Order: sequence, then structure tokens, then C-alpha cells
Amino acid sequence: MTHTPIHFVILTGTSGSGKSHALNYLEDVGYFCVDNLPLTLIPQFAEQFDRPGSRVDKIALVVDVRERFFLNAGTEPIAILRNMGHRVETVFMDADDAVLIRRYSETRRPHPLSPDGGIVEGIALERELLAPLRNTADRRIDTSAYSVHDLRGHIQSHYGRHTTVKGLTISLVAFGFKYGIPLEADLIFDVRFLSNPHFVPDLKEHTGENPEVRKYVLNDPRAEPLLSRLESLLTYTIPEYEREGRSYLTIGVGCTGGKHRSVVMAGELLERLEKAGHRVEIRLRDVKGGGERAADTA
Repeated sequence: MTHTPIHFVILTGTSGSGKSHALNYLEDVGYFCVDNLPLTLIPQFAEQFDRPGSRVDKIALVVDVRERFFLNAGTEPIAILRNMGHRVETVFMDADDAVLIRRYSETRRPHPLSPDGGIVEGIALERELLAPLRNTADRRIDTSAYSVHDLRGHIQSHYGRHTTVKGLTISLVAFGFKYGIPLEADLIFDVRFLSNPHFVPDLKEHTGENPEVRKYVLNDPRAEPLLSRLESLLTYTIPEYEREGRSYLTIGVGCTGGKHRSVVMAGELLERLEKAGHRVEIRLRDVKGGGERAADTA
């Protein structure tokens, strides 16, 4: 290495999942961005900036099925980058098939693997081709429920800062099973057995951020034992993920609608993990108007 290592963010994933938008937002927060760079050319590309006087220390690249031939290179070019001393983060973006189909219908663009139609078949083939990159991705982002504004907020939250911080970042996602499991989750915890505020008239219209809803859920005698066991499990497993070299760990906490119990329990886990010194982010996926905040602990 001849200067400070570069932080590479390599975006890949299904067509229509929002990679181009994400690349634009990364450019907005200071990344040098290149779309559709062949995997095999990434090490040579990095050499152009790996020299004295270079001021580029953050680079974002999109790699997808538009360069089908080069996908045969697998993950070797990414390993080469890491061996050069650079920090590399691979991000796999995806969405439900129904969402991808709707997005293609709205844009009226053909799928890159099905120029003559057959979007469903194109998506299936694309997932097959991208499987090696998905399986080795450092981070997965499910954009099914994202608007372009949500995606911008997500990118700015994750990459507008902390880009030089090492260690594991934990993302908590409170969600409703009725709307589907978040595709990006590494771990899923089901809290549907806890008492449900939805059936209490005075609580039904509030969310898990409301103090009375929180009190109701936590008063369930099963809540604290569950939290204690989850905390114990994560206390054991998080260091193992860190030793594996993971940059992100996404934990899904689900109830039926994602409005009450999952929000309360995810919030409780957030407090406990922060208290233990972890960097934690939380997203209330299925709470109307629910957002995302990042919390840091020294």
C-alpha cells in the first residue's frame, strides 16, 4: 500500500432493486462512483488510485448481470482487493418478485435477461447467476418496502458517516410477518406469542413507541425471559460474527403486523446492545411513518 486504504462499496443484486439510485446517493455523500464495472477489472481499477497523492479514499461500484461473462470470475477480484489492503464491503440489494415485476411494468423496460419479455423467468435466472455474490455479501438490503426517499435515507444513514469505523454494526428490523420476512435479515426472532395490544381498544391505534403499549407488552411475564435469552444468545454470537470478519449483522424481530410487539422488543434489544457497547441501528419497517435512526456508543 502506498497511501490510506480505500473503502470500496460494491453494489450488486437483482435488476430493479434500486442499485442505480443507491449509487447516486453514494455519490452524494462523497463516493467516487462507477456503474457496471466488470469484476475482473476491479483490481486494475483500484491500482489507479493506489498511489501517492491520490485523494480518493471512498469508491462505490455496481456489478450486475449486464456483464454476464465477467460474473464467472466469482469473488476472486474482491479477495484481491482485500489482499491489497483495501476495506471492501459487498452489498446485495434485492426485493420481492412482485415488487420487481411492478417496477419493470412501471418503467416499461425489458429485463436484461429477458429482452423479449418473460420478466419472471429473467428474475429467476438472475438470482441463480448472482447466488455466489449474494451468499458472500457483507450486507443485504431488502428494498421491497422502500420508496426512493427511504432508500436515500438508508444510504445516508449508513454511508454518510462511520465509513472508517471498524467492527460490527448491528441492524435491528421490526417487521410484520403478514408483510413478509425482511430479505436482508441474518437472524429472525418471532415474538407473536406475546400479548397483543392490537386487541386492546385504547392501545390498538398506537405503536410500540407509545409508553402505554410498551408497558403492556413488557408486562407479559414471558417478555423479560425472552429478552434475557436473546441478550445471552447475542452476547455469545456477536463476537463470533466479528471473528468471521462480518461488517454487519441484521436481526429481524417480527410480530403479526409489525406495529406493536416487534417494535417494543426491538427497542428493548437496542437498549441492551447499546449498553454492551455495540453500534446499533433500528428500522421500524411496517410502522406507518416509521423511520430509521442510528445510535453509536463509544
